[in-house]
Amino acid sequence: MSINNNLIPGFNDEKDDSLKISLEKVDSVDNCIILYLNGYIDTYNSANFQKRITKVVDAGYINLIFNCTSLNYVSSTGIGALTTFQKTVKQKGGDIVLFEIQSKVYEVFQLLGFSQFFNIKETQEDAIDFFNEEPAVEESSFPKIFACPVCAKKLKATKAGRFRCSECKSILAIDNQGQVLLG
Repeated sequence: MSINNNLIPGFNDEKDDSLKISLEKVDSVDNCIILYLNGYIDTYNSANFQKRITKVVDAGYINLIFNCTSLNYVSSTGIGALTTFQKTVKQKGGDIVLFEIQSKVYEVFQLLGFSQFFNIKETQEDAIDFFNEEPAVEESSFPKIFACPVCAKKLKATKAGRFRCSECKSILAIDNQGQVLLG
């Protein structure tokens, strides 16, 4: 674990037995680090998680890869923390990738509608390759006119995200490609 303090001075000063974090620098990608998460992220340890990841970002790592193999649980508070870091690093020209997410943890992302907002990959190689790919120039699917999948009311979405149908009040999600999903 002393390697953590070698990469990020003082990283191990804030410890929590409910979530252990190990660090590994990725030499093939600028400002990139892999964070191995072991344990869980919930309301009680989220502040500690945020402090530790803030140290990583403050040290100049803006391309964050989270290895979630040993992440057993994440609450909505934990997902909120990840969302905050995604915004922070994107403003600095970086991004976040999650990989090897356990199915029960992935279900939480899906239920809360966040699985489409994070870059989720199967393997570490795929996660690293994400940062080495040339960004695709995508044509905008928006604004998009579509029928609510529940009540068939015609709706208009100006951007990707989650919203409620004005007719039947169903919660809908629309991804960047314009695909409409429930929830």
